[in-house]
Amino acid sequence: MADLLIVTDSPRVYDEVTAVVEEPGTNVRWVRAGAAAIPALQEVPADLVVSDLQVGSMGGYAVAMDIALEAGAGRLDPVPVLLLLDRRADVFLARRVGVAGWLIKPLDPLRTRAAVQALLAGQRYEDATLAPSPVGLMPA
Repeated sequence: MADLLIVTDSPRVYDEVTAVVEEPGTNVRWVRAGAAAIPALQEVPADLVVSDLQVGSMGGYAVAMDIALEAGAGRLDPVPVLLLLDRRADVFLARRVGVAGWLIKPLDPLRTRAAVQALLAGQRYEDATLAPSPVGLMPA
């Protein structure tokens, strides 16, 4: 049984994520403001937080940092965060805030399911969508 908290003010994003993760034994909760994430987690801990990057006045980066700081201070159980990014350039900041994983929009069911399963299993998930190809060195 998994308990997920989705942080987004977009019904479309909520519907896209819920359609993939909702199954028997999975409890999905929704908060529509970033500032509501910590109180929701204090009330009922979650196994995973899925946060949209753009959430009103407290976006996904701030949500992820707030969760990490509260967990680090012992006021909250540690919980992995899956950040839903708007563009590839946002990966830099996702790494900086130390989220357990990220997806780059537009979302699709296969990547979303893979990311959620990986994070619930204690692994990381780094979406490679739109990642630049590594440039190899010319042979000498």
